[in-house]
Amino acid sequence: MTTDQDHADVPRFAADGLQAFTADVLIHLGLPADDAERAAEILLASDLRGIDSHGMARLPHYVEQLRIGRLNAAPEIRIVRETASTATIDGDNGMGLVVGPFANELAMRKARRCGSGWVAVRNTNHFGIAGYYPMRCAENDLIGLAMTNASSLVAPLWSADRMMGTNPLAIAFPAATEPPVVIDMATSAVAFGKIVLARYAGESIPAGWAVDAGGAPLTDPQSFDNRCALAPLGGSRETGGHKGYCLASMVDILCGVLSGACWGPFAPMFFDLQSSAESEVGKGLGHFFGAWSLDGFMDADEFKRRLDHWINVFRQATPAAGTEGPLIPGDPERLAEVDRRRNGIPLAPQVAEQLANLSAELGVAWRQ
Repeated sequence: MTTDQDHADVPRFAADGLQAFTADVLIHLGLPADDAERAAEILLASDLRGIDSHGMARLPHYVEQLRIGRLNAAPEIRIVRETASTATIDGDNGMGLVVGPFANELAMRKARRCGSGWVAVRNTNHFGIAGYYPMRCAENDLIGLAMTNASSLVAPLWSADRMMGTNPLAIAFPAATEPPVVIDMATSAVAFGKIVLARYAGESIPAGWAVDAGGAPLTDPQSFDNRCALAPLGGSRETGGHKGYCLASMVDILCGVLSGACWGPFAPMFFDLQSSAESEVGKGLGHFFGAWSLDGFMDADEFKRRLDHWINVFRQATPAAGTEGPLIPGDPERLAEVDRRRNGIPLAPQVAEQLANLSAELGVAWRQ
């Protein structure tokens, strides 16, 4: 997550204007209005919550992929296998920002009917921030789960090869008077963007973030190239890298192997406009969604009151020296959203320039 201290001197833009501009661009490129508006909402949710890498900065890449037919602007999303509480969906190579909400809503409907709902997705693409989906569940008194596999950038523990993606997962729990508890995390030690930032700053990176072509810890970001890889969450064996590797494997198997999507090193690259959405092991990227009804376990209001109590107890834990005390999962993103809805979303100059260029090129009004 990017902190707004990092953007102290960066111009800010109103969220509503950015969202409307994004929807207009996607409609211009062939998306139905409802799909375009939902996709724009998810992209803006990322920027609002301070996860700048997954928001407006990615719009130009979506535009290019839609232009060349790498993404299907109007997919025929199909349920290819189904039981009362489970389903597998083929996304017809549609935008993950369109296919993901369809699958999440299906999981929610099944949870309301059966107590839980589980939906695997294949033949799809990047679906934005994972946390968006379980937060929709939490708004409806459901516990929500979402995960996705991704193109390979991470080496398994004790390997030098890029074999899996950052493979994020997210879960959200609704509370009564407190904000929901939202856990949204990658299963790699760090995002690739952290390597780039250290390279720009001329700084070293901690051991445990990345490995070199031989699988040894790498601390010089200038040396990070296509032969290097990110490390799994935890880094080395001694610091828990096997746990991050196992979590990433779980995500890859549920999203890729179970759904019929590509998995591991076969997952298509988001930024590679020439890569195929289909390979010998599956179709496109894969997602996995889950939803549970609170009423299946206890009265929903009772659970939410109990979670309020849990939150308040953890907030009162003794602060470690030099800190303000423990955060509840989701606090930094929630605080970022409060600020950015009030004061606008900071966009890096190069991102703002790209959006202005898109506006001129497509003839879509650049709303500021």
